[in-house]
Amino acid sequence: MKRIIPIILLAASLFVTSSCDQFLDVNTDPNNPSQPVLELLLPATQVSLGVNIGGGTLNRAASVAMQHAYILGLSRFDHTGATFQTNWNNIYAQALNDIEIIIKNGTDAKSFGYVGMAKLEKAYIYSVLVDLWGDVPYTEASLGEATLNPKFDKGADIYKDLFRLIDEGIADLNRNPYVSPGTADVFYRGDRTLWVRAANTLKLKLLNQIRLVPTERDRVIKDINALIAANQLITTGAQDWVFRFGTTETPQNRHPIHISEYRATKDCYMDQGFMERLYNLDDLRLRYYIYRQNANAGVNFTSTGNGYGGRFTGDPTGQPADQAQRATFGIYPYGGIYDNNTIRNLPTTLQYLTNTGATTPGVHRVVTNTDGTGAGIFPMATSYLTNFILAEAALTLGTTGTVRTYLRDGVVQHLQAVNAFVGSAGNSGPQMPQATIDAFVARLLTQYDALTTPAARLDFVMTQKYIATYGNGIEAYNDYRRTGSPTLRVPISPVNPFPLRFLYSSRELTANPNAPAQNNFITPVFWDL
Repeated sequence: MKRIIPIILLAASLFVTSSCDQFLDVNTDPNNPSQPVLELLLPATQVSLGVNIGGGTLNRAASVAMQHAYILGLSRFDHTGATFQTNWNNIYAQALNDIEIIIKNGTDAKSFGYVGMAKLEKAYIYSVLVDLWGDVPYTEASLGEATLNPKFDKGADIYKDLFRLIDEGIADLNRNPYVSPGTADVFYRGDRTLWVRAANTLKLKLLNQIRLVPTERDRVIKDINALIAANQLITTGAQDWVFRFGTTETPQNRHPIHISEYRATKDCYMDQGFMERLYNLDDLRLRYYIYRQNANAGVNFTSTGNGYGGRFTGDPTGQPADQAQRATFGIYPYGGIYDNNTIRNLPTTLQYLTNTGATTPGVHRVVTNTDGTGAGIFPMATSYLTNFILAEAALTLGTTGTVRTYLRDGVVQHLQAVNAFVGSAGNSGPQMPQATIDAFVARLLTQYDALTTPAARLDFVMTQKYIATYGNGIEAYNDYRRTGSPTLRVPISPVNPFPLRFLYSSRELTANPNAPAQNNFITPVFWDL
């Protein structure tokens, strides 16, 4: 974990084009300034976070485990010490190293806006690392030459310190005078009020994550109620903490899923079970999530289907030359295209997944890099996630608020988020009318009201959250391990059991004498009880 200073100027500039003048004015050679420059380091950390967590193998593997998509090896849980090595190394060598530099140099310069944002990014990143691996380097990580072989701290101890770190970040952001980083802040353009809401929502998420730990229950209830009373959570779509990818190919800054799937060769299939779940639930998001390249493709690419051709989880079959047949990722949240084509053999009982306004089957096409723009997103903390978390907490802990109201608002706000996305720069798709949203949600609430047990109601809430977390498989993966919902299909031919954590980087285990033995798939992280 040797301290290095990867500025990632090119990557950062792709996402913060409006601050190019700042980059050019920093130094004669902006790639090698004599002193670390906060205006360069902050966007570099944010790009590294978005690319390595939201766009990398971590999110893909979690999405595949949660049956949002299918990749041959990952769908069979065929993980090795090399599976996550690149993202592990990049997170520590890039984002976390630069974050520590921002915290140190920003504190010295009294640039506490930068410091506060860096601390909140650090808390988010480490929460992901603990959620995925359990014990990871923390107290001795990113300390430079003094600690090249950091110890692995216990996940529970790291979580405890993250709450302190979040509070420190909020306090730093609230210091005056406040100097805004402006466009050097990729997420919120320097708006500290939005950062504070993101910080509180991250705290809410972590509190809910540890609600099963017996010694934490009373504290979790108290702190969640305090957050609700303070009313400083993310509550509207305009406040969402989201990483946004770009639209250009040269240099490349599109969503990695668009890069890999909107071309002749493809890495993924769509998960057949997930597509059928949305189809059978009459969920109008199916046309936004999935694009059918062929009108007739079916399971295993027979020609007797309705175009939703994918693979069931754990299918060990090799990959034939079927790239032109399989369904692929749609417009949301990857920046692809909306599927407005007729769906064959739609049951008349479906109310929302209809062919009204659809075009003819002949419009289906094999997608290329000119379809959509890749202007996708990685949602980190959003208003709809806030409501789903509060619904779970109210149902399981008795915290403030009504489960039904939180459920309603969670689904409504997610549908509105889809609308906002397809109407945003770089994307183009039809808006769901508010009347349709209202009717769709009313039907869900009727179904919820008919359930008579807390367990059934929790499963309903978590299933709706699972559908809404499409694009953030890590969130769904955490939820499933904590609640057991939704019910997933049994994999056809898995190589290993369902992973309760990820495998460590082989390089880390080999190079660091303080690293533990390789963990196994069935050892849960500390909050998974």
